Amino acid sequence: MGSENRGLTERKKQILKAIVDAHIEGGEPVGSKYILQNRQLNCSSATIRNEMAELEEMGYLEQPHASAGRVPSELGYRFYVDSLIERYAMTTNEIAQINALLKAKMGELDQILLAASNLASSMTNYTGIAIKPKLHSITIEKFETIYLSPDHFILVAVDSEGNVKSKHLHSDLQDFTQVAVSKLARVLNTCLTGLCAEQITLPIMMRVEAEMGSDGGIVNNAIKVVYDLLNESDRGEMRVSGIDRLLQYPEYSDVTQLQGLLGTLEKKEDILNLVSQSENEDISVLIGSESQVKVMNNSALVFKPIVKDGKTLGAIGVLGPRRMDYAKVLATLEGLSGNISNIIHANKQLNGGEPDGGN
Repeated sequence: MGSENRGLTERKKQILKAIVDAHIEGGEPVGSKYILQNRQLNCSSATIRNEMAELEEMGYLEQPHASAGRVPSELGYRFYVDSLIERYAMTTNEIAQINALLKAKMGELDQILLAASNLASSMTNYTGIAIKPKLHSITIEKFETIYLSPDHFILVAVDSEGNVKSKHLHSDLQDFTQVAVSKLARVLNTCLTGLCAEQITLPIMMRVEAEMGSDGGIVNNAIKVVYDLLNESDRGEMRVSGIDRLLQYPEYSDVTQLQGLLGTLEKKEDILNLVSQSENEDISVLIGSESQVKVMNNSALVFKPIVKDGKTLGAIGVLGPRRMDYAKVLATLEGLSGNISNIIHANKQLNGGEPDGGN
C-alpha cells in the first residue's frame, strides 16, 4: 500500500492530515479558517490556503464546488492511511466488547466470523462483512458410488477440506449396471483425485472414458457432477450485517449508486473474489477505485484475513464511505482478529482440529 511522498513537506502533511481528520468527522468540505482555528498550525490563513491549493494540484485534495473548502481525494486518503494515520486508542468498553467474544461458546467458524462482523459493524457504525474465501485449490480426495436402480445412482465425494458431498445421477437414455457404477468409482479415484477443477482437462476426461471402456457413456454426466461438487466446495461464503448503517451517510443519498452497491453485496461474487485473491495476511484497505468494483468508487473496504498455520480460514471486514474512520476500523479489526485466532486455537486444543466450517 506504500504511497510515495511525492515532495510533501511536513507542513503539507499536517494540513492534509487536518483536512482528512475534519472531513471524516464532519463530512463537509474543510476551509483554511477551520484549520487555523482548530488545528494549532503555526502559520497564517494565507499560507494554509496556498498549501491547500498546492495539495489540490498534486492530487491529494479536491474542491467539490465553488466554495473555499476542500475534501480529500482518493490519493489523499491513501497517503493518510499509509503515512499519517494515528493509532486509535480503544476505550475500556470497546475492549470489553471484543474480549466478550472469547467467552462465547462457538465451535463453528461461520458462527465466529458472523459474530465478529456483527460486532465490527456495531462498534464502527459501518457495514460488517464475514467471509469464507474461495480457496481455488479444492480437490476431491475420494470417490464412492451407490447403485440404486438401472437409471439412478449416487456419486459421493470427500473433498480436501473434509466435506462430504453427494449428487444423484439419472439417465433416461442409458441403463446403469452395478458393475459399471462400481467401476466408475475406481476410475475416478485413479484419474481425478488430487486435481482441482482447472486441472481436469480434456485429455484427463478422455483418459477416464478410455478406462471405462464399453461403459464410457457414463463419463460425461459424471465429470459434470465432479465439476459441480468442486465448485460447491470452492464457492466461498459472505454474510453482511448492518447494511442499514450506510443510509446514515450522505455519500449514499444517491438512490442509483446505493442500489448498485446493495446489488453487489447481495450477489457477493465481486467482493468474494477481491478477498479470495488477496495474498496479504495483514489488513487490506481498498479505497474507491482500488477495489476494482465499479459501484464502490465512493466507498472503502477494509478486511483482515484470519490465518492459521499458513492457511486463510476466513476474513472479517467493514464497508463504508471513503471518509470512514480508518484508525478506529483498523484497531477494531485487529482486536477482533486476535480474539478469533484465540478461539480457533482453543477449539483446536479441545477438538484436535480446526473449528467446523459449518458444512
